[in-house]
Amino acid sequence: MDKNKIDYLLLGRILALAKPYTKIFLLAGILAVILAPLSTLRPYLIKVMVDDHIFQYDIEGMTRIALLICGVLCIEVVLRYVFIYSSSWLGQSVIRDLRVRVFNHIVAFRLKYFDTTPIGTSTTRTINDIETINTVFSQGVITILADILTLLAVLGIMLYTSWKLTLVCLTVLPFLIMASYIFKEKVKASYQIVRTQISKMNAFLQERISGMRIVQIFNAEKTEMAKFRVINRAYTHANLKSILYYAIFFPVVDIISATSLGLMIWWGARGVISGDVTLGALVAFPIFLSMMFRPIRMLADKFNTLQMGMVAAERVFNTLDNTSQIDDDGTKQIQKLKGEVRFENVKFAYNALDYVLKDISFEIKPGETLAIVGSTGSGKTTIINTLNRFYEIQSGSIKVDGTDIRAYDLASLRSRIAVVLQDVFLFSGTVMENITLRDDSISEEAVIEAAKMIGAHEFIERLPNGYQYQVMERGASLSMGQRQLISFVRALVFDPDILILDEATSSIDPETESVIQYAIEQLIAKRSSIIIAHRLSTIRHADNIMVMHKGEVQEFGSHEELLQIDDGHYKELYEMQFLSSSLL
Repeated sequence: MDKNKIDYLLLGRILALAKPYTKIFLLAGILAVILAPLSTLRPYLIKVMVDDHIFQYDIEGMTRIALLICGVLCIEVVLRYVFIYSSSWLGQSVIRDLRVRVFNHIVAFRLKYFDTTPIGTSTTRTINDIETINTVFSQGVITILADILTLLAVLGIMLYTSWKLTLVCLTVLPFLIMASYIFKEKVKASYQIVRTQISKMNAFLQERISGMRIVQIFNAEKTEMAKFRVINRAYTHANLKSILYYAIFFPVVDIISATSLGLMIWWGARGVISGDVTLGALVAFPIFLSMMFRPIRMLADKFNTLQMGMVAAERVFNTLDNTSQIDDDGTKQIQKLKGEVRFENVKFAYNALDYVLKDISFEIKPGETLAIVGSTGSGKTTIINTLNRFYEIQSGSIKVDGTDIRAYDLASLRSRIAVVLQDVFLFSGTVMENITLRDDSISEEAVIEAAKMIGAHEFIERLPNGYQYQVMERGASLSMGQRQLISFVRALVFDPDILILDEATSSIDPETESVIQYAIEQLIAKRSSIIIAHRLSTIRHADNIMVMHKGEVQEFGSHEELLQIDDGHYKELYEMQFLSSSLL
């Protein structure tokens, strides 16, 4: 968007967000129209009081006008309150709905989006940018309309009261318009610098706080503090620059308004003496001038606010217009799977030039366990990512129970597949909430039963408050082995038909591994399972083992069959690990 112009199509799209709240939007607009002439009525009544009643010694008429002024003031106060509250309520309601809409949209993105987009960018779109859109409603379109209508109403009543005195007062208007324009352009540029600097600061702090362990391990505190001082100084300087423009603009406006007032008194006093201007008009005009200069002074700032809101809206709409979502066109709902998995000539690439999976074909029969081994980058994890439709394959097909996975409803398919990853992610909350992921359909009894089955119940019970123990962000208060055990319970409590273990025991010490190994074997005996493992000792009892190498299936068969292959890759890996274990 050209930041020097108003994009009316974008503005229309922003205003369309208020469609569910049309009545409130119309109420705010109607109040803006009513308040404009109403606010000019009080100084005009003062002029009438002076001219028609005070100098006529009409006490009764003066009292009547005074009561009328009080009544108008009370009505204006009530309407002003309703106007401010309704416009602010409208803005908050719009951004509440928009925040939910953006979050739901981001949640449905393919993992490729998160691979290429910094977390801070998505966070900024969901929080800061959407909060800025609020100003379009609370301080932008409607309030700008109200200010413009007030300005026109004031000018109209001034011309009606004394057109000559009005023209004298407006002689300084070109200087005010010039000052407002310069201020608007300077503040807009400084705001953009401030937002750039705060973005840099947020990125720096997020990265350093997340990696504080590395900073302290390598004794880099002073170095990082020096970098932060530079960023902080630049941010402070940008803020001070914007403050400088405000500090200059408002006194300039005060000088211009004082000049206008001086001209009004100089010419108006002569007009009173000559009879061209009434004394009431001379009394009312300072109030008119105050009412005229206040919206002019604020309009420049509000136009900047409107433009910043539109820039933020453009970023948010770009996120909403992003089509990198997973296609969820499947309609087949499933309550239970047999667990048959078939890959047929599957090809997949994260980018069009480099295939990670090259013509992969294999089959897992219901209840069987397939172990996948191979070097880093051979495509092991990619297989399970494509099975869960985190990424879409370029060619071939993946079938579950004889049906292409794209024919299934996405949520229905994933509800029957459980994945335990090597890098366990726990949310802030209780152990129970981390296991159930706040699914109310899962009872506490089911969680405890799954925990006992996997061997996690005893350690959870030893935690303060047991299953209600508050887990810190990312599970920092628990050991790696404890986090892994909780992830096992999390997967098993959903009673999946297909279980995937992606290096799930690599972070568990041998003692803990021996505790859960029997439970794992019992669990995979009842369901189809895929085990990606580095420790070959954990997969000897798998029905089949698939050896991956550079995206291709190099070997396939049982543990015993693969050991019979002379110069086989699996045999080489097994002998290396066996020899290493023997030396230990």
